[in-house]
Amino acid sequence: MEIDRLVLGSYQTNCYILREDESAGDCLVVDTALEAGGLIDFLDERKLNPVAVVLTHGHADHITGVELLRGKLPDIKVFIHKLDAEMLTGALSNLSLMAGMRFSTDPADFILEEGDVVEQAGVKLKVLHTPGHTPGGICLYSEDEGIVFSGDALFCGGVGRTDFPGGSMTQLLKSIREKLLILPEDTVVYPGHGPATTIAHEKANNPHLQ
Repeated sequence: MEIDRLVLGSYQTNCYILREDESAGDCLVVDTALEAGGLIDFLDERKLNPVAVVLTHGHADHITGVELLRGKLPDIKVFIHKLDAEMLTGALSNLSLMAGMRFSTDPADFILEEGDVVEQAGVKLKVLHTPGHTPGGICLYSEDEGIVFSGDALFCGGVGRTDFPGGSMTQLLKSIREKLLILPEDTVVYPGHGPATTIAHEKANNPHLQ
């Protein structure tokens, strides 16, 4: 799998562009960030065709770019977990009002649940439901590649905030321990913000998990 990471917007959100290999034109986008102009430029410069967007959760700093992508590519498919689905259409629940804007867009094309497998653009990712940051927060795991996209559940040296509506630190830590820390220790973790890490590193060093 070919993985490109863009750090976008004022919240420094990681947007990932995934392809089957370096020569592939079709791609899958994980999270679009608040401001997706840099994503559009990247796709245009490399002549890439995003066929789908998978959202790790419904906060504005991860979903707002969906509208720009849909405007440019009307056939693109949007995936989100069922418990965060309403955040696409609700400016209050997606926290965009808190960010000084009012964002909403059309509902997702596909609703995800625990154990679902997203197969788009030659990329295959298993859905791990990891609530706590949001009720419908998910991580996306590829056993074959030994990688997991952890959204705002797990960061290098940290975990997601739980002081927003629907958040729970107890639930988040349970999700991390039961869904992520059981993965092979050499699994590379690509979080929603900040640098990549590994399961082994977080087990040994993350102060929230000791």
